[in-house]
Amino acid sequence: MKVIVIGGGPAGIMAALNASKCGNDVTILEKMESIGKKLLITGKGRCNITSSLPIEEFIQNVPGNGMFLYSSFNKFTNQDIINMLENEGLKVKEERGHRIFPVTDNAKDVLNVFIKLLKKQNVKIQTNTKVEEIIVKEGKAVGVQCLFCDKRQTILADKIILATGGKSYPATGSTGDGYLLAQKLGHTIKEIKPSLVPLTASSSSLQICRQMQGLSLKNVAIKIKDVENNKNIYEDFGEMLFTHFGVSGPIILSGSAHLLRYPNVEKLLQEEKICITLDLKPALTEKQLEQRILRDFEKEKNKEYKNSLNDLLPQRMIETVIQLSKINEEKKVNSITKEERKSLVNVLKNLEITISGFRPIEEAIITSGGISIKEINPKTMESKIVSGLYFAGEIIDVDAYTGGFNLQIAYSTGYVAGENK
Repeated sequence: MKVIVIGGGPAGIMAALNASKCGNDVTILEKMESIGKKLLITGKGRCNITSSLPIEEFIQNVPGNGMFLYSSFNKFTNQDIINMLENEGLKVKEERGHRIFPVTDNAKDVLNVFIKLLKKQNVKIQTNTKVEEIIVKEGKAVGVQCLFCDKRQTILADKIILATGGKSYPATGSTGDGYLLAQKLGHTIKEIKPSLVPLTASSSSLQICRQMQGLSLKNVAIKIKDVENNKNIYEDFGEMLFTHFGVSGPIILSGSAHLLRYPNVEKLLQEEKICITLDLKPALTEKQLEQRILRDFEKEKNKEYKNSLNDLLPQRMIETVIQLSKINEEKKVNSITKEERKSLVNVLKNLEITISGFRPIEEAIITSGGISIKEINPKTMESKIVSGLYFAGEIIDVDAYTGGFNLQIAYSTGYVAGENK
């Protein structure tokens, strides 16, 4: 059987490997000059391969149509991808938050293993090839029309796997081409939105973020709140970053995946009714924090307030906290009142950032939306509209939190799409 895989990202690579293993003649068509470009930038260039959580817990980490992936996750698990890499000599390690990385901390090593396996299994890779149309006859996909080095080509096949990714990071080739190909064949495309994306701050909160631009906090707790309805949308603990536009970092990115699904979110953002409350000292209760501040102040009692917070806070944060606490920075520590101390505790436990929106999809790690899951068989990844056409990876309307889950979706759906049916 001749199989064409459109797209050379993690989903396309895995689909090609499994299709080849099943004894097929497989060709990957990739529009960029090389495959795996997006894989190289995952995990900040280190490649967060997968998560070490039990595979049954993966669905809980997929807010976008997780149940659709039940069969895929169980056919090709996190342990399967780890074994695949380790069998080729690439060892992995586990880091905070159940994240799995290559011991080399280099995404290129992961890609090199995939390339080595593709060569070993005689998968053909044709780069600089843009697929313009999937040819369908009598309801079955029979080939593609593509542009290869400015020349039109028709390539016939028995099976076509569409794995072109979403719209995030367009420089890597993810420009949404696959949505158009599927739409032409009658597939429904659910609204495309950025997910796992930094959040922008508004008005005075923007100034706060800019003052602390570049500051990364490792152990901070956040609550994303709907102020109008007094509801908690999302809570998390971990690492975040202040930027010139607002906030970013792992816990903010995961929070964005929740926020984009919240009812009337656009209206609430416009009206400045969404805020993030930061607890800068989550290991301490307010009472314990006040005791800690008292001890620090006792040591620094003859200093001015502005010079007394070095043990408590990162240098980049001190000026902002002083402003928010509304305590005169030149006031001597031994004259700070109990009420002023409580004001400082409140800032450290409840620092509020008002959120105005999401950064553009080009800056998102993953795309929310895509080909409707109602039109795909979850056990085979085959289209319910066109036989012989299969889907894999981010092009499908599924998306997960940060932490290796989205790459696992790519491997698992790719593996299933590549199987012989």
